[in-house]
Amino acid sequence: MTMIATAPGRSLLIANLICLASMVIWASGLPAADLIVPHMPPLALTAARAILAAAVLVPIWWAVEGTVALRGADWLRGAWVGFVTLGLASVTVIIALTLTDAVTVAIVTAVMPVAGIALECVADRRPFTRAVAIGLLLSVAGGLVALAGNMGAIDFGLGALAALASVLFYTWGSRETVKALPNLTSLGRSAVTVGGAAVVMLVVALGDGVARDAWPDWSAIGPREFMGLAIFGIGSMAVSQLLWIISVGRIGIGAASLHMNAVPFYVMLMVFLLGGAWNWWQTAGAVIVVAGALIAQGLLPVRR
Repeated sequence: MTMIATAPGRSLLIANLICLASMVIWASGLPAADLIVPHMPPLALTAARAILAAAVLVPIWWAVEGTVALRGADWLRGAWVGFVTLGLASVTVIIALTLTDAVTVAIVTAVMPVAGIALECVADRRPFTRAVAIGLLLSVAGGLVALAGNMGAIDFGLGALAALASVLFYTWGSRETVKALPNLTSLGRSAVTVGGAAVVMLVVALGDGVARDAWPDWSAIGPREFMGLAIFGIGSMAVSQLLWIISVGRIGIGAASLHMNAVPFYVMLMVFLLGGAWNWWQTAGAVIVVAGALIAQGLLPVRR
């Protein structure tokens, strides 16, 4: 009886660990992105990143599940969802960074749990319980605590609106990846949406290149920059997105998005391992965020 009673909690805990791993891997790609971002236009970089991710995920999916799975997939729907989730979300956050600063973008991104839980409450009729409310407040508070040491002047203008658009695109697309492709496994869902995004973004990037003469600076891109692109695309998109979709499929977009606010800590951890300084604000923020995620799912009891 004890094993039966604890099995759901153990399954939820594993799903949360998968989500945490997704965040860590995604964050690890950000320092690598700094190597390639200065040398590629936003649309071209988004396309290259998606192409690399698709080049990994689609062959693995074919090897694991066979040709029948690939032929039976709704590639058009996957392309649309992937374009919104990985294309529009990436482009709008780059626009946000262009119009404002990284701190403002990070603060706006901290509302992703609000968007995720609101989407579940409206679309999936999820009850807004006391535990969910506490978890949501802790996640947002933890995200702001993690940014506390870097807060300066905050610009809530067009840049903030672009960042908010990115959050909404990614939140909607993550849920839709699971809901719109119910007959596929998590690997299939990830491969179809990433592959679809790669095709659409390639067309968009080529159009942007022709229209604005916006092409990568190939003369400045060497082995070091290609390595950064590979890490940014294969690790920070292919592997991270697969783990993210697995976790969203198991615990929902609301609970999964609560973990997003711990990303500043994971980025700091990567920088620390590379010789940077330790940030206690970000450490405290991450602890608060994880506690909020566990409370929202009933894995940590809330006393009345």
